[in-house]
Amino acid sequence: MQTMKHGWSTLLAGLLLFAVLPASAANTATVLLRPARVWNGTDAVAHTGWVVLVRGTDIEAVGPEAAVAVPADAQRVELPGATLVPGLMDLHSHLFLHPYNETPWNDQVLKEPEAYRTLEAAQHAKATLLAGFTTLRDLGTEGAGYADVSLKRAIDEGLVVGPRLFVATRAIVATSSYGPGPRGFRPDMDLPSGAQEVSGVDEVMHAVREQAGHGADWIKVYADYRVGADGSTQPTFTAAELKALVETAHLSGRPVSAHAASDAGMRLAVDAGVDSIEHGYGGSAATFAKMHQQGVAYLPTLTAVESTETYFNHYEPGSPPTPKMQEADRAFRTARAQGVEIGCGSDVGVFRHGDNWREPGAMVRGGMTPVEALRACTSIAATILRQEAKLGRIASGLHADLAAFAGDPTVDIAALQRPVFVMKDGVVYRRPGDEPAP
Repeated sequence: MQTMKHGWSTLLAGLLLFAVLPASAANTATVLLRPARVWNGTDAVAHTGWVVLVRGTDIEAVGPEAAVAVPADAQRVELPGATLVPGLMDLHSHLFLHPYNETPWNDQVLKEPEAYRTLEAAQHAKATLLAGFTTLRDLGTEGAGYADVSLKRAIDEGLVVGPRLFVATRAIVATSSYGPGPRGFRPDMDLPSGAQEVSGVDEVMHAVREQAGHGADWIKVYADYRVGADGSTQPTFTAAELKALVETAHLSGRPVSAHAASDAGMRLAVDAGVDSIEHGYGGSAATFAKMHQQGVAYLPTLTAVESTETYFNHYEPGSPPTPKMQEADRAFRTARAQGVEIGCGSDVGVFRHGDNWREPGAMVRGGMTPVEALRACTSIAATILRQEAKLGRIASGLHADLAAFAGDPTVDIAALQRPVFVMKDGVVYRRPGDEPAP
């Protein structure tokens, strides 16, 4: 028995060494990337004939090949026919969920153990990175506690493969306003909750401090939900509660993301000083105008609506959009017309991880140009995250988070479905010829 135990320990140590050493070695290398073209995250067009020089974890130089001094020992990576872009970002993800047509949300929260969901989340993180999305803002574990903090640590330490994570831990909801239940369940059942339930200013402040103390980068609050007597979406917190939540979060240096699907919920959250609104399907022109005035970002989650309409209302791609899809499209177009800062946030987890490209595709169908949608996934997303000095552009001194796609997504956004190269922090995770992510 002792021999077998020693054997397993040796094998595990070897596997961990194998997992960590290549990344460490690659982090010291100098790499010259030679794609067909480079889009730097801000310009109106991609630049043919440009190259990117990476040294260690950072970008050292970008520009025409003749203008870049390349060390003799630099590794060269040829990316013919591909466009190199900043690593993409999705600012509304749920790594601890998987598509509802596989397992309903209630069953995921009630029946899947946290350890199982964490292992699933690690696989979801890998699929996301290999798709070219090198950064996620993960907005709540949906009943898996603080497991996102451990997943983030495991990624940072090289134990598992995944994107950079900015996490919100448990998220905050008003008492009995979220799920599972209590409506539809026996009233004497003690059900686990998909988020931390609170009532009153003191409990709100306590929850913010508790989640911050456990490692939350952002505070996520549900400003409204389906709590109306008829199941309609209504505000869940008072103005005083929301203002206390935002003030407490901001005092600790943490921004606040607000789930808000109704105009009333959006208005309360914006008045309270939140930093981003998620969904916003019922938003009026006046509310979006106020968001623009106050610098509140918008993450439209268009793909989540299309997905749930496919699962539950028989929508088929290519058929006329359903009323809920039309509502989401109107909100997106209204936000654009009012000049709101719009980032890429898909609500992935509702649909398959690694298919994050669907959101910029939906944004283009909603009126953005491909370049505008790409900015929403790169430089604008980095600004929303307060990471614009480190991420979101291909520029000297920024982190070497890069992705290349066959074709030119600045012209045809569908090219994002064809990743051929992925680098994060100077480490190559995907290169031409690799098998597609499972």
